[in-house]
Amino acid sequence: MGAYELTKNRILQLCEAKKFTIYRLAMESAVPPSSIKNILYGKSTNPGIVTIKMLCDGFGISLTEFFDTEEFRNLEQEIK
Repeated sequence: MGAYELTKNRILQLCEAKKFTIYRLAMESAVPPSSIKNILYGKSTNPGIVTIKMLCDGFGISLTEFFDTEEFRNLEQEIK
């Protein structure tokens, strides 16, 4: 699984844990719902770090907490 899939899955995991809809996350993070949907549905496969930071702010977590998962720790190098 690549970085995009892990990022998308992490957003979905956090939404489920916090019981957030896409619209609730958009309101809490100031990221437009269309941008979140584009990430989740594969139209935007390279979300920027500023967007991820804003989503983290909406979730009430740090960037470190977002990426501090077993999957991200074991992520293979993208460029070989």
